[in-house]
Order: sequence, then C-alpha cells, then structure tokens
Amino acid sequence: MTVHAIIGGTGLTELPGLTIDEAVPMETPFGSPSADILRGRYAERDVLFLARHGHPHRIPPHQVNYRANLWALKNAGAQAIIAVNAVGGIHSAMGAGHLCVPHQVIDYTYGREHTFFEGNIDHVTHIDFSYPYDEPLRQRLIAGLAAEGFLFSSHGVYGCTQGPRLETVAEIARMERDGCDIVGMTGMPEAVLARELELPYACLALVVNPAAGKTSGVITMAQIEAALAEGIVKTRAVLARALAS
Repeated sequence: MTVHAIIGGTGLTELPGLTIDEAVPMETPFGSPSADILRGRYAERDVLFLARHGHPHRIPPHQVNYRANLWALKNAGAQAIIAVNAVGGIHSAMGAGHLCVPHQVIDYTYGREHTFFEGNIDHVTHIDFSYPYDEPLRQRLIAGLAAEGFLFSSHGVYGCTQGPRLETVAEIARMERDGCDIVGMTGMPEAVLARELELPYACLALVVNPAAGKTSGVITMAQIEAALAEGIVKTRAVLARALAS
C-alpha cells in the first residue's frame, strides 16, 4: 500500500488524529528539513507528516528548505505527497473557505533553490513538467471533497509568488490576466522537486482571503486566521477521505 506524505502549510503545523509512532530527525545533502518527519497512522493508513514552516510556524515561505524537505520525505519512505496550501482567491469563485485542487501552476518566485539537478552532476537533466500535479492523486482529493459535500473547484491555476509580503493590486491584476485563479507562496519549487524525485504530488489549496484588489478593504491577519480555523477542519476531513480511498 502506498505510503503518503502530507506536507502541512500555514494552519496545519500538526495533524490532529495522527497517531505518531516516531519523530524522525533527518539531515540531507541539502541541509535540515523544516521539522522532524512524523511517522504514524492517519485514517487507518501509514503516513508521514511534515510541517512546511516548522513547528511552531516560524519559517517564511522564501526561506523554506524545499530541497531538504522533499529529499527527507523520499528517504523516509514517502511514495506520494499531498500538499496542503493556504492561498488567496483571485477568481470570483474562490472566496474565503473555498477549496481548490489546482491542475496547473505559474511560478513567479526567484532566488529559491529549485532543482536537484545542479552542481557536480554527470549530465544535464530536463524533466517534463507540462502537467505539474499527479492526476490520479488529484482525483482522489476531488472525490474526497465531493463525498464531504464541500464547495470546491476541481481545477485551478496556482500562481506562486515570492513572499513573505502579500501582493499588490497591480500584481494580482497581472496574475489574473495570466490566468491564475489562486495565489500562494509555497507551491513552487515544491511541486517540481517532487517531480524530479518521481514522487506523485497533488495540492489541496484552502482559500483564506480574497487577493489584493478583490475586496474593498485591506487584508488582515484576523480574517486569514478565522478562515484557517474553519477551513482546516474541512481539510482534515478531505485528507482522511483521500487516504482511505
């Protein structure tokens, strides 16, 4: 049976319901991952769990050691990865509390260590990244959302920005013209690193705020935290459904 790893983002630094067998500290050729990898059982399945921003939440998105995180999960036995990401909503359907299973990504980040294929390597390697998310794993998340009866979008384009600041109104307008439906700060290079390691990878995105210019007021942390508190409960239910399928 496939061993799934769950990467928890903002609001999911721990996974209630996870029976922890051990916390695995790990070093990699790329440094330390964000936190110990938790090995245990969730929804009666063997799982690994990693808090992307550390536990407690302390590592900003542009300083996450994505290479160490993915390498550590692979070496701990992960065979597929479900990533949970808190995002802003650009498309009108993506209101706070909405869930989305993106099918495409646009990378606006810069300066991040974004590949394993560099340095002292034997040959140049190019991977196909036409479809960044694993379709069978996406369909399991979609089925879990449908079974729970939550409002969700089965497709969406994830625009990944550098952070840690939120975006300007003009930047969001540009992203909307580019075709982005949601905006986050951690979707890349995580997805491409999983592909390089031949790990099926899919994203469950929770909208926690309207993107800049999509509301009359400013975006506040109080609004984001309220949406997280409600949305993470839904997220856990969907994860349990997807793992059990």
